[in-house]
Amino acid sequence: MTATAPPTPPLPPVPHEPPKPPAPAPRRRHWPAAAALVVALGAGGVLLLGGGSGNDPATPPPARTDAKSVWPDAKRADLPATLPDGPLFTPSIFLDTTTAVGTAPTPKGDESRLLLRSGDRVRELRRLPVAANPQFEAFTADDKQIFWAESTATAPAVRLWTADRNGGPARELTADTGNAVFFGNQYDLVVADGKLHWAAAPGDVTEATEIRSAPLGGGKVSVRTEPGQWTQSAWPWLVDDGSTSGEPRLRNQSTGRDVKIAVSGLDVLTCGPVWCRAMVMGDEVLTRIDLVRPDGADRRKIAGSAAQSAITDVAVLDRYEVLSEPGPDTELTGAAALVVYDITTGRTVDIAPDADGAFARGGMLWWSTADEDEQITWHTLDLRTVP
Repeated sequence: MTATAPPTPPLPPVPHEPPKPPAPAPRRRHWPAAAALVVALGAGGVLLLGGGSGNDPATPPPARTDAKSVWPDAKRADLPATLPDGPLFTPSIFLDTTTAVGTAPTPKGDESRLLLRSGDRVRELRRLPVAANPQFEAFTADDKQIFWAESTATAPAVRLWTADRNGGPARELTADTGNAVFFGNQYDLVVADGKLHWAAAPGDVTEATEIRSAPLGGGKVSVRTEPGQWTQSAWPWLVDDGSTSGEPRLRNQSTGRDVKIAVSGLDVLTCGPVWCRAMVMGDEVLTRIDLVRPDGADRRKIAGSAAQSAITDVAVLDRYEVLSEPGPDTELTGAAALVVYDITTGRTVDIAPDADGAFARGGMLWWSTADEDEQITWHTLDLRTVP
């Protein structure tokens, strides 16, 4: 997940911390103020590597175009942020272009609601006092259920919750979460093999990582300890950033097989099992953004130094790298151009000229804009429907 800062060694995973005291809710969600390098360093699976290469991959890109022209049949929608009862809705995950789970205060402002919203139809999942500073995070979903992590200032231990997409009350899945570690990416919670999986830090986070899982219908939590410092990625993969082991690698949880991540140049790498995002550094500033396979193959330049990585996750659907291009007024307005690099075609596609933040989960991309009256609209693009 920004003026460019010189690279610093990646920090070890930080366990979920007790919520901070409540603060006034912002009306808009702005782009980060520092360069994408800082975003990368805050994510799991980030590698800070030193060395020699710096040659610029020289493949002329196709002509740049806008999303509606090149993807006319992709599903998209617009959703006003203001709910029918008045407060602003902040989505945490979109299930499709018009259905989202997110938060909004009550009209009186004394309680925080977790809502499942489809257009103007709103279903309340949870309601907690604002004074308890409730935190809802790490959202994911499958075809039947929605999952999230929840904590409050009065009960800071993380609990995992679930709700059926088609109706019924939310229910606690488990309180046996260990010292849960969340990085703000789409793999904080992973649904696979009939279970919900997450990472936890037992004691010294540099020595071992717990991969915990619970049945989707509830039940006993299973705990497997992986020596080393790992973060979850696309199932069944884990990522070791090499910061403590000195051996950046991927591990397949199903087979136990490790795949070494190639080290080349003064890059800051954020890796998944298919692609790595390489923030190429020179003279302590970002010079360009590349994509490269974990084994070092198929390296390509996707953006210059003026671009930033807009989200934490690398290569959404193994095809799309989401970027922002700050303009002269970005620091003042919070808005920047939102673009997507399509790995399949090598084309950079313009999504929005004035996006106020960008987010992605499960192939859904969304962002917000605000008009002159500060009326906020959420916009969605289902990248799963791009041919």
